[in-house]
Amino acid sequence: MDSAPGSEDVYLRQTVQTAVKLLVVGHFAVGKTTLVNSLSEIRPLHTEETMTEAGALVDDLAGTKDKTTTTVAMDFGRLTLNDRLVLYLFGAPGQQRFTQLWRDMTRGALGALVLADTRRLEQSFEVMGLLEEHDLPYAVAVNRFDDAPVHGDAEIREALDLLPETPLVTCDARDRTSSTEALIALVEYLLQTRTSDSDSVSDSDSRHMEQV
Repeated sequence: MDSAPGSEDVYLRQTVQTAVKLLVVGHFAVGKTTLVNSLSEIRPLHTEETMTEAGALVDDLAGTKDKTTTTVAMDFGRLTLNDRLVLYLFGAPGQQRFTQLWRDMTRGALGALVLADTRRLEQSFEVMGLLEEHDLPYAVAVNRFDDAPVHGDAEIREALDLLPETPLVTCDARDRTSSTEALIALVEYLLQTRTSDSDSVSDSDSRHMEQV
């Protein structure tokens, strides 16, 4: 990955042959916007609005005392992995009232990175259920919050009822390196699970994805 956030080179390289759509999902206030922002090589697109008292009546604000804005449509970022392959990152809003928009965003996506918070693990079930409903493979990244309890991987897997093959990693969504490692875990999993009839990524581009 040659570019860094804020790079002035906003145009795709002419050598790029494959674009992959990935979702960054999770419940409300889990850090999706932060992760897209830390990963994107271009200025990310955000659709954040100031939270209102009316929204507080329908959104679970537990553990989010410092949060003042919320995503109302999507976040969008781009990450070029090499000369041939680029990832497009779509961050979906976490509130239940945006479920239909969330479903629309799954179209054409190759997989998803699910952000989770150990203070509210139970809120991840609906997100994972929607992904499974759309047969979209995913990895889970536990976002580290300063006041969040720390649990072992086995305990988190049991709490989230994850399949043995589902990747589980820990990340700091504010840190580019940490976020990249979480994304790599997802990409490697997608390489392992993609079927021979998939038209999303060619065999040659799969080899390029392995160079992450």
